[in-house]
Amino acid sequence: MKNLDHRSILGVRVDATSYLDACDRMQGWIEQQRWGYVVAANVHVVMTAYWHASYRAVLRQAALVTPDGMPLVWALRLLGVKQQTRVYGPDLMGYWCQRSAQLNWPVYLYGGTPEMLAILEVTLPQQFPGLRIVGSQSPPFRALAAAEEALDVERINGSGAKVVLVALGCPKQELWMARQQGTLQTLAIGVGAAFSFYSQQVSQAPRWMMNWGLEWLYRLSQEPGRLWQRYLLHNPAFVILFAGQYLQYWLLGRRRTEFEDQHR
Repeated sequence: MKNLDHRSILGVRVDATSYLDACDRMQGWIEQQRWGYVVAANVHVVMTAYWHASYRAVLRQAALVTPDGMPLVWALRLLGVKQQTRVYGPDLMGYWCQRSAQLNWPVYLYGGTPEMLAILEVTLPQQFPGLRIVGSQSPPFRALAAAEEALDVERINGSGAKVVLVALGCPKQELWMARQQGTLQTLAIGVGAAFSFYSQQVSQAPRWMMNWGLEWLYRLSQEPGRLWQRYLLHNPAFVILFAGQYLQYWLLGRRRTEFEDQHR
């Protein structure tokens, strides 16, 4: 497979990809038994990485980091990836479930609540005919002991799943996926709130709001107590910091152009 084009956004690598490209890459990695993890990055992910170097290192080690939120799509376009589109975690989960059904490759569900998993085990195979779910688990909200994590990984490996869909939320799911490298014998995809949406336990923003980058406003109205800090602090900080990064990028571009003009 060809190398990924990417850009650094506030020190975080974000890959230029699409749903088809991401699924093709994941299929290739699985066929080669190259086990890694996929991160769907939004502003919350980038800002968490900006403030925490250890989390930034986790993202750097990911096999793929997709632009999950529209602000990152716009940032990639400003940084030269003109045709970039959104690769949204919940939609990526849907595209991969469709691909898994076509290939007859089983999946494992890790995260969410027991109620969500019970619904998904019924509804996902209905939505994606042929999809095989070979296991699911809702780990406790508390931090797991090393022995508990090892047992979870043993269950996943023993299930025969080609992919484990991980819905623990940021940054917990990325940290979990990174810790399992070397022991988890399957590809892991962090899908965030996807289990909540597919099980219809949480309402999803209308597509027009997503396209205009207003999904955060809809989710804030649904869960203000849990999400106010994420959106009202991280979003303005991202705008200010990325404006500084883009100014540097623009100035360097102008200087490069002036230098080339002078030496023609």
